[in-house]
Amino acid sequence: MQIIKSVRSLLFFLFPLTALCQSSYLIPGSKDQQFIDRLEVKAATNENLNFSSIKPYNRRLTVKQVELIDSLTNASDPEALKLSAIDKYNIQRFLMNNSEWSKPREEYLSKKSFLNTFFKTQGNFFEVNTKDFFLAINPVIQYQQMKESNNSQRLFYNSRGVSVRGLISKKVAFDVYITDNQERPPLYVQQFISSRVAVPGVRFYKNFKATGGVDYFDNRGSISINASKYIDIQLGYDKQFIGDGFRSLLLSDFAGSGVFLKFNTRIWKFNYQNIFMELIPNSRRATGNSLLSRKYYRVNYLSLNATKWLNIGLFDAVVFGRKDHFDFQYLVPVLFLRPAESDIGSKDNALVGLTVKANIKKKVQLYGQLLLDEFNFSDLKKGNGAWTNKYGYQLGVKYVDAFGIDNLDLQLEDNRVRPFTYSHFDSVANYTHYNQPLAHPLGASFQEIVAIARYQPLKKLYLQAKFIHFKQGLDSLGKNLGANPLNLYGTRGHGDFGYDVGGGNTAKCNLLSFLASYELFENMYIDASAQNRTYKTKLGVNDKSTVISLGFRWNMARRNFDF
Repeated sequence: MQIIKSVRSLLFFLFPLTALCQSSYLIPGSKDQQFIDRLEVKAATNENLNFSSIKPYNRRLTVKQVELIDSLTNASDPEALKLSAIDKYNIQRFLMNNSEWSKPREEYLSKKSFLNTFFKTQGNFFEVNTKDFFLAINPVIQYQQMKESNNSQRLFYNSRGVSVRGLISKKVAFDVYITDNQERPPLYVQQFISSRVAVPGVRFYKNFKATGGVDYFDNRGSISINASKYIDIQLGYDKQFIGDGFRSLLLSDFAGSGVFLKFNTRIWKFNYQNIFMELIPNSRRATGNSLLSRKYYRVNYLSLNATKWLNIGLFDAVVFGRKDHFDFQYLVPVLFLRPAESDIGSKDNALVGLTVKANIKKKVQLYGQLLLDEFNFSDLKKGNGAWTNKYGYQLGVKYVDAFGIDNLDLQLEDNRVRPFTYSHFDSVANYTHYNQPLAHPLGASFQEIVAIARYQPLKKLYLQAKFIHFKQGLDSLGKNLGANPLNLYGTRGHGDFGYDVGGGNTAKCNLLSFLASYELFENMYIDASAQNRTYKTKLGVNDKSTVISLGFRWNMARRNFDF
């Protein structure tokens, strides 16, 4: 924390006069983010949108590209991007919801405001938009009632709060997101909370009323500036995601928020991002009456547009623990982290990765990830299941306007991670944050298939079907077989060899869900969903459940438990 405070003071000292246009970021999981993912495939050769592996998206840069696409769509050029009527509607709503960066348009205004103060524009509850100051304040509300088969508990999710974002002279951007939440999720999520002493995506929490209920705040925020025309700097408390898929094997937003300092450099065909984070190691449950220990996380991610349709990324990360202080060796932004780790004689947890993405004929996107934790090629050739072969891969495809049907998008993804990947010999440097994985929710030793269909048949109706199947090798008879990154790899169950994905107490899961969302007013939805989940293990667990849900949300992404 000391290093982040020091760097923050240095930044505000060095850059107050040279700061240029700055921006806040799109809400992860929102309709805006999903639309940009679709638009990237349809645009195919938009080199700025092809940097979308880095999430959340910068509003300013994204709006600029959407306005460019909008202008080309209206051109008479036969090579101009062809968009459906619903796509054009989504562009208009996207620009309206990011009005601080889009050109003023008459259709953004509400037909009738409330008290001549609220709902002056359709995109925001309260908005101030002047030459040197922009402010948008929106309530965030979500309420779900759920009924689970074979469960007499009343299941629910109740969240309310506020979202604030603003700009000062288009030089300094800020955003704040605060919600107060109570929930009692389905039984399998309750079991996750009990075993991990953590609520998915959350840090500190309290019990709430009857068994299975939890109560927590979700607070996020950041401040951003431009150090130069090409360099953005953001300091905040939030989550990060690197990847193009439904999952990420490198860095996902599954775990709770953390303090971070982020540098993003975008120039020519390169986008280079450096992230410094303060995390919580394997921990007892926080009580609010004592200070928890800290560990630290450092990431480099270099993204290159090799061609207009092909993007390649190099990922380099290290998790390390010192006695509540940052190691300055990892501060240099252009230093490769694996050599730096070796130079100081440490045995920190360093990982490297590769991402690849190709857009084909404005219809298809192929994407993938390769993660290397440890690797022994000779053992790999022998096929002896060496525990030291700790790696994972992702292969995926997106197909937009599938089979000639406008606004029907399909996605298929395969994820596989070897046992003991992300784990370490000490409990501090494993690839976790507050008892939750920093990458895939399952941890390691799994093979997963994800299939998603999204369809927007009407302007305000969003339909989604999702199927997830995974096989995972759980610990058996008290032996550590490499599925849980929180366990030390020094405690592995049977020597150095014979570890395979799904070995030990094999678990198999099928999760099928359907969701229909209707947008009553801008960013205000009624959600109806049904989910069926079966989970079986070799040692006799056989759980089956069906969950029916009806909910309302306003200015929030829907809360899901897709594992």
